Amino acid sequence: MTTIYFMRHSEPLKYINLDNKESLQIQNEKWPLTTHGENLASKKALQDELLNFDVVYSSNYIRAISTAKYFTNNTINVNAAFGERKFGINDWSELPKEFEKKQIENFNYKLKNGESLNEVKLRQIKLLEDILNKHRGKKILIVGHATAFIALFSNWCNIYLYEHNSQVFFDGKWDYCETFKLIFNKDNDLISIENIK
Repeated sequence: MTTIYFMRHSEPLKYINLDNKESLQIQNEKWPLTTHGENLASKKALQDELLNFDVVYSSNYIRAISTAKYFTNNTINVNAAFGERKFGINDWSELPKEFEKKQIENFNYKLKNGESLNEVKLRQIKLLEDILNKHRGKKILIVGHATAFIALFSNWCNIYLYEHNSQVFFDGKWDYCETFKLIFNKDNDLISIENIK
């Protein structure tokens, strides 16, 4: 059995730099953690169940890497495949009303230069299969993003009800450092999913 913990990043500091000429995508990737976010991640890392990971992965977003650092003394494997979906906009004011709702209702919905949830799911599944094959039988942590994890979990679960094998595993409220424990068999099939508080 291979155990993978999926953790949402801790609380980010969402700053606005009016003189910044970087794209919205790059600005979003660079958000650091707040002081509270740093404290939350460091406390979460003390939970017995979240000790002694064999391998730690993170999205390429600073807030995810800054969360992951509390769970390893070694190496963080950073990969953009676990990153948040790309919105495809230059300013938050360009995001259409009910964008989130439209994406959840239609996993192929996206803006012109953005990503659909299906695209987000597929890039994560490919990397996850590689991780399962490379680290069979290990305890693994992946730090990423709520929307990206929703897309990934839809591969095995009813994400409208947060249900796997007819059992509800989550109340749908994504807190910072929200964590899920997934157990996979030797054939990389998901056996169970559990929300770790």
